[in-house]
Amino acid sequence: MAGLPADYYIKQMNKRLSDIENPKVLLQACCAPCSSYCLLALRDVASLGVYYYNPNITFLDEYEYRLSEIKRLIGIYNDNPDRVLPEDCRQVNIKNSYVNNNRIDIIEAPYEPELFLERTNGYESCPERGERCSICFDLRLRKTAEEAKKLGYDFFATTLTLSPLKNADVINAIGEKIAEDVGINYLPTDFKKKNGYKMSIELSKEFNLYRQNYCGCIYSKN
Repeated sequence: MAGLPADYYIKQMNKRLSDIENPKVLLQACCAPCSSYCLLALRDVASLGVYYYNPNITFLDEYEYRLSEIKRLIGIYNDNPDRVLPEDCRQVNIKNSYVNNNRIDIIEAPYEPELFLERTNGYESCPERGERCSICFDLRLRKTAEEAKKLGYDFFATTLTLSPLKNADVINAIGEKIAEDVGINYLPTDFKKKNGYKMSIELSKEFNLYRQNYCGCIYSKN
């Protein structure tokens, strides 16, 4: 995937969203700070659901705190349906006519830390952004795809591409492969672009969101 234009995934996202009238997107969310930008980027062009599936988060108190913060953020956005991103931060340029009052739904998935540890057994010493992370991405996105198909969503996607510490090419390649396996559309993204990551920091400060200093697993924490 090397050598792709900087706006490649933004163009792909817009094209796929415009191909379906009133699209429904199930967005796998890892935390409130990453979600803060991604939700505003999508909610005025799609019926949007958040899927909180993060078996990589080793500690239950951390898992529950991140979930509570996402719920609080969604509550803020649902109470303020007219809140939009600044022009220089907007990635989606299509118009849709669905009637949903920009309301965001949330689905809490089962907490399965033992499954993550089982899948990553033998990869404990891998560096960050290595093979262990790819296994983690596949685990979370595959579950999201299966849930999206079951619930009748048009697309599944993830907030993970917002982080500058994560490779959007790798995440999107995994998403495309899962889409073929499961039989549902994947929505490619690179949410860090168009000032997305910078805007997430500003939104996190505005709403006093908890910003964790590690991805979630015990290996990244160490």
